[in-house]
Amino acid sequence: MTENRSATDIFRLLADDTRVDVLRAVAVSQYELEQIGSGAAELAFSEIYDYVDVENTSKLSYHLGELTGTYLRKSDAGYSLSHAGERIVRFILSGNYEQPESFGPEPVDGVCVFCGEEALEAALSHQFLRIDCTACERQVTGQSVTPAQIRTRDGESLVRSVKLRGAEDARQIRRGMCPECGARLSADVVALPGSPLPDADPFVVTSSCEECLREYNSPLTYSVVYHPASIAFHWDRGVDVTARGVWEFHECLYEGRWTSEQTASDPDEYVVVLRHGDDAVRLYLDSTATVAETERVRGESGEFRRS
Repeated sequence: MTENRSATDIFRLLADDTRVDVLRAVAVSQYELEQIGSGAAELAFSEIYDYVDVENTSKLSYHLGELTGTYLRKSDAGYSLSHAGERIVRFILSGNYEQPESFGPEPVDGVCVFCGEEALEAALSHQFLRIDCTACERQVTGQSVTPAQIRTRDGESLVRSVKLRGAEDARQIRRGMCPECGARLSADVVALPGSPLPDADPFVVTSSCEECLREYNSPLTYSVVYHPASIAFHWDRGVDVTARGVWEFHECLYEGRWTSEQTASDPDEYVVVLRHGDDAVRLYLDSTATVAETERVRGESGEFRRS
C-alpha cells in the first residue's frame, strides 16, 4: 500500500535503471502479446524475466516487490501496470521528458481577436504552440503541445493536432472534468471590465481543478462552442467547429456575430448567441456556465425551436 508514502518516496523508486527497465519491459511485452481484451494483459514472472537484463531471479523479485503497489499490480495471474505505472511508462516510452524540436513561425488561418487583421503566426514557445498577431504584436492564444506531438508531425499536421486536442479538452472542461487529471472542475463566470477582448463578450469562464491545481480560462462564448447544440447548428450550415482551432473563432467575436450578456442575477444567468448568416443558436447558462436550455432562431421569420 502507498497511503503513507510521500511523493519523494514514490519517485525515488524510479531512481534505479533496472526498475525503469521493468516498467518498460511490462509495457513492451504487453504490446507484443497482441491480445485483444478489455484490460491490460497480466504477465508472469518468467515473461518479465525474459525482457529484463537482470543478473538473477532474486534481483528481479526484489525490484518487482518494490514496484508492486505503486507502479505495478500483482494477482495470481501475474503483474500489470497500475494507473501510476501506465502514466509514467507512457511518458518514458514517448520521450515526453525531452526538449521538443523547434517549430515556426508559420502563418495560420484566422484573424486577430484584438485588431481584426489576418496576420497570425504559429510558433513553439516553452512547449506551447503560440498564435501571435504580427500586426498588433499581441499573443492571440496558446495551447500546450508535447515533444512526441511535435516529433511525429510536420507543420500543417501539427497545427491540426493542436486543433483536435483543443476541441477534446474544451469538451471535457465544459462537462466539468479536468483534462489533466480527470478530477471534477469548479467553474465561475467572471466579468472583465476593461478587457482587451471585444465588447461582444465581456465574460470569462474560469474552471479550476482543486486536485492538480490546473486552471482553464475562455471567453463565455467559446465555452459553449462545442456544446451539441452548437456543433449541430454549425454542422447544418457546413461548418465543423470541432475541426477548428480556437483562434479561428476570433473573427466571429471580433465582428460581433457571437455575443454574451447577463440576463439575471441572484442567481446569475447568461445567454450566448452564436450567429451564422441570418440564423442563430441561443444557449442559456447558469452561474457555472452550464447550459440549461437552447434554441435556434431563424432570422428572417423570427421562428425558433427550443430544446
